[in-house]
Amino acid sequence: MDEESEIPAREAVHQYVPFLLPPLPFLSIHLFFSFEGLFSLCFWFRADGALYGCYGSPLKLFDLVKSAGRVLYVQAPMVRYSKLPFRALVRDYGVDLCYTPMILAKEFVRSQTARFSDFTTNASDRPLIVQFGAHSSIDFARAAEMVKPYTDGVNLNCGCPQTWAIQEGIGCKLIQQPQLVKEMVRAVKDRCGEDFCVSVKIRIHHDLRETVDFVKIVESSGVDYITVHGRRRSQRSSESVNLEAIALVKSAAGVPIVANGDVFSLEGVGRIVGITGVDGVMAARGLMENPALFAGFKKTPWGAVERFLRYNMNYGPLPYQLTLHHVGEMLRDVMTKKERAEMTRNSGSMVELLDWLDERVVVRRYGEAGFGEGIEMERISS
Repeated sequence: MDEESEIPAREAVHQYVPFLLPPLPFLSIHLFFSFEGLFSLCFWFRADGALYGCYGSPLKLFDLVKSAGRVLYVQAPMVRYSKLPFRALVRDYGVDLCYTPMILAKEFVRSQTARFSDFTTNASDRPLIVQFGAHSSIDFARAAEMVKPYTDGVNLNCGCPQTWAIQEGIGCKLIQQPQLVKEMVRAVKDRCGEDFCVSVKIRIHHDLRETVDFVKIVESSGVDYITVHGRRRSQRSSESVNLEAIALVKSAAGVPIVANGDVFSLEGVGRIVGITGVDGVMAARGLMENPALFAGFKKTPWGAVERFLRYNMNYGPLPYQLTLHHVGEMLRDVMTKKERAEMTRNSGSMVELLDWLDERVVVRRYGEAGFGEGIEMERISS
């Protein structure tokens, strides 16, 4: 099987699959592993300190990165955007653990169409967590069982603040229902086995004592780790994240804690870890704007744009508007606002986008010298 092959859930099978790591200046290795059962623990540290390889359980990652003197670097679940091409890109730049966008468990277990459209992965998309929105133990457990052969764990979304999610009884609605969350986590463990990784992602309460109580109740279900977004449901992303609240949760928890919110640079990671003492940090908007932030880049290196365009063509393509949004976000600190607006106006397809870029900047293709390695964008002289 070619390493570029896409393996939608409907086509994935239990087999030995060659896992060819993407070509990087850091390291290139071939690895063979089995999709059947739990994986053997295999890993390497790249020259830049990032983990590279495959894993039996995401829980083991926390110990591995700790031995390297740092915390776990995690890509957040992002509706529409944390799909396979983007996950492949951020893995090239130091992300240790990736998440799918939130998938509605109720639709996933009942609709073949939902399964085909919502979950796509391939042999090199590991380690991977599938996030579900659910308010039923049966739906969450069934959905987890369906994806178990193709992922390394599942996550229950208890943090989505959108009104529609609250009305559906998912997302932030669940932080008021710790017993239900406990039951849902337990249902997955009972159905998929104690070794299958189950985590939850939450926001904080107005009364932080409620957050601590929530964590302690959910811990008793056997949850493997918890991600804490340090904002309340009513807070906008323009408001600073409450790091003291995350630190309080960390001090009370017996499982690894991942901090989420306001992760925009490697220096920022150090500040967050220093204040909270967490075991990992999760980035969303920061990675959208700079997929290489965990590798220490201050802005998106041009090579990342080239890599994303290639991954999108090979693993997708994504709907064009999503592609355009990704590229626009990565160019935020590289092109002017006027140029990005012009790009949006004058390109309505992938072909037109590539033509627009080719007229103005050097866009190397896979196989060309220097592909995916450039730091600065090279403009074409008019």
